[in-house]
Amino acid sequence: MNEELSLDRAVEAILFASQKPVSAKELSAIFKGAAEGAKENPFVTCHAKPKREDFQEAIRKLDEEYRAAGRAFEVRESAAGWQLVTRGDFSPWLRQLFPENRSAKLSAPALETLAIIAYRQPITRADIEAVRGVAVDGVMQTLLDRGLVRIAGRSEVPGRPLLYETTQFFMEHFGLKDLDDLPNADELRKIALPQAAVPAAEPPAAEPPAAETPAAETPELPLEEAAVPQSADPADLADLADEPPENEGGR
Repeated sequence: MNEELSLDRAVEAILFASQKPVSAKELSAIFKGAAEGAKENPFVTCHAKPKREDFQEAIRKLDEEYRAAGRAFEVRESAAGWQLVTRGDFSPWLRQLFPENRSAKLSAPALETLAIIAYRQPITRADIEAVRGVAVDGVMQTLLDRGLVRIAGRSEVPGRPLLYETTQFFMEHFGLKDLDDLPNADELRKIALPQAAVPAAEPPAAEPPAAETPAAETPELPLEEAAVPQSADPADLADLADEPPENEGGR
């Protein structure tokens, strides 16, 4: 087999050219399409149906090779797949090369809020504030704007407040394959934390009893001349629909 067209070299070329992480599913589609487009090339068609284990082995070889040679880049695996990235040791030079891409760092309150969400998601804003002891409107908006946190739905407690969770971008940004890769994940998920008081559900408003009106005294009339009483109209019911909860994602 042509060593230059081995599976690990082909994977290396794909990761080098890609601007985003590439999953095993995407790699399989790429190799399948390449084999169909180059049926006359046996060095390409022999890699028509590689398995995930084949990709993992190829990436393991590449990673060992890079480490042994002391290369400035490495293969990083995240929840979205594999990506060829520059090692963090070389960040001082890269910041000078791309000064316009330097993103503002998160503040300490934002990092604390993000950590609470990451370990206890999905979680309401009220529970986050119960842990931190301060309002988090501003930092929540920052995390939402940065794409690190998203709205995951609504809680089933009275008022149905919004629930928040981390995003795929959060996983990629911090180089996590899954949430179990968070430091001390098992321990920190079990620690008891303060929780917001659950508001009591308001009982439905009871219909006020109808006032009893004493019957008016009427002169006794013959049966055929007695007035037939008209039935009273039913009282209008109050609108009991709950107001929608306020948008917790705003400031």
